Amino acid sequence: MYKFVAVDLDGTLLNSYGEVSEKNKKAIKKAIEKGVEIVLTSGRPIMSVKNLANELGANHYMICGNGAITYDVQKDQILYHRFLEKEKVMKIVKICEENSIFYNIYTKDTILAKNFHYNVLFYHQENAMKPEDKKTRITIVENIEEYIKNRQEEDYLKITICDNDKAVFGSIMRKLREMKKVDVLEVEHMSRKKIKDGTSEISMEYFYTEITNNNVDKWQAVENLIKKLKIKPEEVMTIGDNSNDIEMVKKAGLGIMMQNSAPYIKELADVVVADNDHDGVAEAIENYILTE
Repeated sequence: MYKFVAVDLDGTLLNSYGEVSEKNKKAIKKAIEKGVEIVLTSGRPIMSVKNLANELGANHYMICGNGAITYDVQKDQILYHRFLEKEKVMKIVKICEENSIFYNIYTKDTILAKNFHYNVLFYHQENAMKPEDKKTRITIVENIEEYIKNRQEEDYLKITICDNDKAVFGSIMRKLREMKKVDVLEVEHMSRKKIKDGTSEISMEYFYTEITNNNVDKWQAVENLIKKLKIKPEEVMTIGDNSNDIEMVKKAGLGIMMQNSAPYIKELADVVVADNDHDGVAEAIENYILTE
């Protein structure tokens, strides 16, 4: 029996508009009632994940920043963290500024950005449909380099870099790979999201990468947490859709990828379920948790 389920958010539990379907909500509720530990496992900051965790009742533990933080929701306490050092953040910011490429920085509480583009635009649009206390916090900063220099807290989870030009993006990736003691996420496909604009919708496509401290990934955070809970790796089911989910899907007792994952990612899964717009998470929970 699987006692622990790690569920990614964007592209997995959330549909293309950033919403959780009623079917997914019901499946999660039933799994929790059965005594299964459901842990939201995301690249997002704490508050963005915490709001969803409370809404779904999956509010014991959660993993944020692609594994940079493990958080106890009930105690409002960080159990484990592996933040990016300020010096490395400054170096990455300098590379982005010199090459005029869009970037944003995730701290434990907010996303720092110069404007609303790419993933930050998606979160901004998602916020428009939420009450104030459930919004993903975004801090717009004109001069990020100066802001970071003067900021006291050193709680940097990750940096996301985006561009819709493949050549420009490839050039930045080559520079980032030369950096030491950071992990640069290798993503071979474009991110595809949808935002609502009145009665119509706008599709966004862009190349992106995410930089974390070295040795940060979702599986390491999951492994750290299941040791605390005395749960074996073979009792863990993980559900994801993207490059930052690969390690946890490969190493769990049952690793599941979504139909909307890129082909090279789906090949690594034990099971592939329906896409994030057709309740793939509910399908996984119903087939491998609720029928046991």
